[in-house]
Amino acid sequence: MTNEKPFPIEDELIPEKFRVAIFGSARTQPEDEFYKTTFSLAEEIGKHDIDIVTGGGPGLMEAANYGHKMGSSADSKSIGLTIELPHENSGNKHLDIKKHFLRFSNRLETFMKLSNVVVVMPGGVGTALELFYAWQLVQVAHVPKMPIILHGKMWHKIKDFVRDELLSRNLISPEDLNFVYCVENNEQAEELIFDFYEQHKKHGDGHLLDSKKYEL
Repeated sequence: MTNEKPFPIEDELIPEKFRVAIFGSARTQPEDEFYKTTFSLAEEIGKHDIDIVTGGGPGLMEAANYGHKMGSSADSKSIGLTIELPHENSGNKHLDIKKHFLRFSNRLETFMKLSNVVVVMPGGVGTALELFYAWQLVQVAHVPKMPIILHGKMWHKIKDFVRDELLSRNLISPEDLNFVYCVENNEQAEELIFDFYEQHKKHGDGHLLDSKKYEL
């Protein structure tokens, strides 16, 4: 049984609260390596009483919500922002809070309002949309500075494309890469997340760790 409640977004926009958004494929099955990786990462985040925000659907979203539920105390929440689609729009059963959207744009805006860190697990077109939407909003300062963590080797090609094509042609600025990180395992992701969490507790929103480790 899910414990999901109506979504009181005004109650959730608390400056002191720290949340990690986890994006990833809806198609990934429980036996897949990255389902287990996502579950473990979210479980560890839950143990630190940090909220997570996902798309609320199946696949890696379910893995994140499920893992967080297994690791968390009553003080942290697993939030799902579901979207109207021909499939996968009911929400998984591991959500504490759910809000359903008819439009991607409104859903993505809510993701960014709620989150302090974005973790991008392997995924398809929808995950790529979420990645680049988050990246642009941070780039143009429409949201506070926010770390974007690319998890897994599949994102190395994105890293190479951005540096070799966009940056080399002066289509972006070098500082546009300063808040994007590329990690290969949970240990590296957790190191960044919990460092950012400590910085957030000291300085609040918009503060990025003064470190080049794992930076794109």
